[in-house]
Amino acid sequence: MTGGSNLGSVQERSYILFRKSLLAVTVVLFAISSAALAQTLTPLKHQPPDGVILSFQLTDGTVMVQGNNYSDWWKLTPDDTGSYVNGKWSQLASLPAGYAPYAMSSAVLADGRLIIEGGEYNFNNFTLTNLGAIYDPTTNVWTPVPAPTGWDYIGDSPSLVLPNGDYAIGNKLTKQMRQLNPKTMKWSSLSSKGKADFNAEEGWTLLADGSILTADVKDAPNSEIYTPSKHEWATAGSTIVDLHSPSPDGCINYGPGGKLCYYPPGEIGPQILRPDGTVFVTGSYTASNGPGNTAIYDTATGKWAVGPVFPNDDNAGDSFAVLLTNGDVLVEGDSGTSYVFNGTTLTTGPATLGSLMLLPTGQVLVGGGVITEVYNSTGTYQAAWAPTISAHPATVTPATTYSISGTQFNGLSQANAFGDELQTATNYPLVRITNNSTHHVFYARTHDHSTMGVATGTATVSTNFDVPGLIETGASTLQVVANGIPSAAVAITVE
Repeated sequence: MTGGSNLGSVQERSYILFRKSLLAVTVVLFAISSAALAQTLTPLKHQPPDGVILSFQLTDGTVMVQGNNYSDWWKLTPDDTGSYVNGKWSQLASLPAGYAPYAMSSAVLADGRLIIEGGEYNFNNFTLTNLGAIYDPTTNVWTPVPAPTGWDYIGDSPSLVLPNGDYAIGNKLTKQMRQLNPKTMKWSSLSSKGKADFNAEEGWTLLADGSILTADVKDAPNSEIYTPSKHEWATAGSTIVDLHSPSPDGCINYGPGGKLCYYPPGEIGPQILRPDGTVFVTGSYTASNGPGNTAIYDTATGKWAVGPVFPNDDNAGDSFAVLLTNGDVLVEGDSGTSYVFNGTTLTTGPATLGSLMLLPTGQVLVGGGVITEVYNSTGTYQAAWAPTISAHPATVTPATTYSISGTQFNGLSQANAFGDELQTATNYPLVRITNNSTHHVFYARTHDHSTMGVATGTATVSTNFDVPGLIETGASTLQVVANGIPSAAVAITVE
């Protein structure tokens, strides 16, 4: 995100406040919309103490959210039935002093920690900050992360976790890329050979073969694929239709005394890899008050096709999208109206103005406004999409760590996306244990997954899980959940 709908820094803050103010209006409409869409939207019983800017699915089944004060963080813990609607909130540690970002890069790592890097804003000031921090849920501590050497600015940059577990990030202002080894916490360079344009405003989508797809913004309508094994970018062809918004005139000042200029290339919407191997890419507006286009990339053929145009002159520039468990994509229009893409058409849905994130129940947490709720989709997943368990302990003991293996533990997609920054991917396994007598649900914290890839097929993958110390004993069932889709349950005994 830069300049919201391509606005300057002061104007963007006004734009953000404008979008938030729409919620005050939509609250009045919720009496109508909730009644009409009771089957799809459910408000949380306990609302977050400071709202929700952005949410992350932690590997222990809890949800971590950034509050509206930017530096404050909160945790939503599901109730003993596994319900997030009836879950309760608790406050987590605040960010290190001097760091309160908005529109930053982010990821949940394979070891279960959360990393955030940069931020277009810091303390609500346009700075393209290069600050960063990593959160350890086992200690409730944030630790500062130094920026890559020579990177004075990071801001709102594309990023993701590579299949090998390293965190990769692109420099917003250049073609440069860096990767962070979470075990050593050391940065190293990634070759950006062949990149057609700088990384500003682009989103990265991890594909099944470990490569990265992006639809260019500055060099639109070109698209590119990065192959880590080759250490280079190559064109993936034209998206056919224009997906980026017009570049605004003039510069946005930043740096010491505002002496540096950033020229935004426009905006684009989120892109989501679907179970059929296609990537649904959404666009921002391409003309004043005009609708956004969409395009579909087929990873099997390497070809692009034109997707449906957004209804109601809407678009998805700098907005959220999630992969529903039924294979459809829920994407939020800039108007606050949501749309469902079923592979062919875009169907108008309820108002979901705010962040979107897939939950392990298959629901979508809708935050960002005065009302936080969950979206319940229709339909269900295909059996072939689910994780399978091939090896697991038959008996477990509280406060002990075990290994479990099988297939498709990371799901078929990152499943969550934004236009460029604010990454909330959920392509990692969760372990859910249900007591047979009480039917109470417990999540065992997973960590050190063997891969952070997607759509790993028949390859055997594994993870470790920590059995909660306060888990109920007795006969139970265990499931591995990826992107809201559970495996078949296996029997275990908790001693």
